Amino acid sequence: MKLGPKAAAAALIVSAGLALTACGGAPSGTSATAKTASLTLGAVQEIRSWDPAQAHVGHYLQPYQAAYDSLILRQPDGKLSPMLATEWKYNEANTKLTVDLRTDVTFSDGAKFDAEAAKANLDHFKKANGPQMAQLTAVSDVKVVDADTIELNLTAADPSLEFYLSQAAGLMGSPKALGTEAIKTEPVGSGPYVMDKASTVKDSQSVFTARKDYWNKDIQKFEKVTFKTLVDPTARTNALVSGQVDATLLDPKTGKQAEGAKMNLVATEVDWQGLLLLDRDGTKNPALGNVKVRQAINYAFDRKTIVDQVLLGQGTPTSQPFGKASGAWTEELENYYSYDPAKAKALLKEAGYETGVVVEVPSVPGFETQLAVIKQQLSDVGITLNVGSAITNTFTSDIAAQKFTTMFFSLFQGEPWVAVNQIISTKALYNAFKNTTPELQAKIDAVQTSGKDAGKAAQEVNKYVVEQAWFAPMFRVNQMYYHNSKITVEPQVQQAVPSIYNYSPAK
Repeated sequence: MKLGPKAAAAALIVSAGLALTACGGAPSGTSATAKTASLTLGAVQEIRSWDPAQAHVGHYLQPYQAAYDSLILRQPDGKLSPMLATEWKYNEANTKLTVDLRTDVTFSDGAKFDAEAAKANLDHFKKANGPQMAQLTAVSDVKVVDADTIELNLTAADPSLEFYLSQAAGLMGSPKALGTEAIKTEPVGSGPYVMDKASTVKDSQSVFTARKDYWNKDIQKFEKVTFKTLVDPTARTNALVSGQVDATLLDPKTGKQAEGAKMNLVATEVDWQGLLLLDRDGTKNPALGNVKVRQAINYAFDRKTIVDQVLLGQGTPTSQPFGKASGAWTEELENYYSYDPAKAKALLKEAGYETGVVVEVPSVPGFETQLAVIKQQLSDVGITLNVGSAITNTFTSDIAAQKFTTMFFSLFQGEPWVAVNQIISTKALYNAFKNTTPELQAKIDAVQTSGKDAGKAAQEVNKYVVEQAWFAPMFRVNQMYYHNSKITVEPQVQQAVPSIYNYSPAK
């Protein structure tokens, strides 16, 4: 993807920043006035290390954006724009990404951002064993071409690499600080804000102030940004309603209280929830090896009733695991498995399981209500759902060890290649039994080599796993983000918590 000459790309950064300002509700050209305001956000999780190589995604990404710029900026609608990278382009085989960099950026400790600094960060990210280190799995090495150009050499095409460079893998820290103990507690980046150590309290709040020499004033809209750690949703609700925080993530139940207090809702569908029918070859549960049994499970669910009763209407029933923003979503698959108990029973009979099927799932904290409803609806068609002990902090290793043949879970609906490698490919954590067929693998290979058309190619993967009932998706869930009238907030596609750039003081 080439974004034009460097001079034009630099201009694009300015216009991107102005667009974000305008979309967020603050007038362009008034950042100096806007920065007199402060922003306090209710964070759902505490940052354990500020080393950029330890950055996570989802709810964790936003605080890192205060201190660290990324190579690529992801706009609210998901489009990628220049940030520290001014332009980037693949070779014909999509195995080498050449990235040109800004030349006017320094880190908060005075170190200069250049190609050597970018390489140091990418190398550190690959070696630091962070939670998102897989984002650079395809990158074999990073080469410095000149002072403001690097090359990322890939072992194979990775359609998600540009996306990753707008996420954890793209965060740039000072090369002087990388790998030190100090950066774990105090970030050192080139971002719009610097940590106020005196006001920051571990497990309570992280406070940042506007960096005076920041290179892009248009996305630096506040004089102070505070992240208050509030793990409990009730605590977040009370903090929002009482004015202790300006915005936070709630749920359908606590959202009612926020709405009663006249808070504003920003809702985005980020995750899908449903059953992962993991043992598709019937290795441990022979019944799941029969596609008709898996299809029967899908026909057993009254998805709309579940959404209305469990989510209070804050979601959309679906039969497909890919989200609308992924490019792999298709209208024909949305209601592929309608609620049809009679058909479910008929399929079980055809599969030789007229007398019933037993499915074991672990208990998932927070999803007790969903599991209770699912258990009842499966029972109505002759399928017994046994809910076992709760998953623990070892659940990823338990999944990899094939401890679970089925589980109810909530999963992110990301870019096509991200989703494929999360739930479908033989490398995916949530394909622990390594299920595949030559037909499916050919479709996966097409996604990998399709470049900009990866979303369209992934539609075929989506269709295959829906028809073969690899999953029993229930619904896409509204992530409910509330804010007060002091600020305006623009939602970020595929993120429950908006990027830090999406907030502005209200007019």
